[in-house]
Amino acid sequence: QVQLVESGGGLVQAGGSLRLSCVASGRTFSNYAMAWFRQAPGKEREFVASVNWSGGNTVYADSVKGRFTISRDNAKNTVYLQMNSLKPEDTAVYYCATPRDTRVTISRLSSQYGYWGQGTQVTVSS
Repeated sequence: QVQLVESGGGLVQAGGSLRLSCVASGRTFSNYAMAWFRQAPGKEREFVASVNWSGGNTVYADSVKGRFTISRDNAKNTVYLQMNSLKPEDTAVYYCATPRDTRVTISRLSSQYGYWGQGTQVTVSS
């Protein structure tokens, strides 16, 4: 059974930084892409960033490009989201996700991801 457990969320002032972590278990982590999504109150879940199995290819939402960095450590079964220059509009619950199929490399589409974590709250104060 695949499990994803996020951590690292919290309250930070605008301009600050946070690093989110997501530890995966239940299958061979290095075979699969990983992604981060977020959902703000009253809004739909939106794509943040995705990384392929090796970490060599990444894609970002325009809203976070240049401020956020996704990375992974396959030896630790962990994907990270380094968030810098945080803004109040980054406030959301952040979820990590991974596809069921190894053929999904990197994708912005939530429908491509079959496993999700429980989420971690990020709150950015102005």
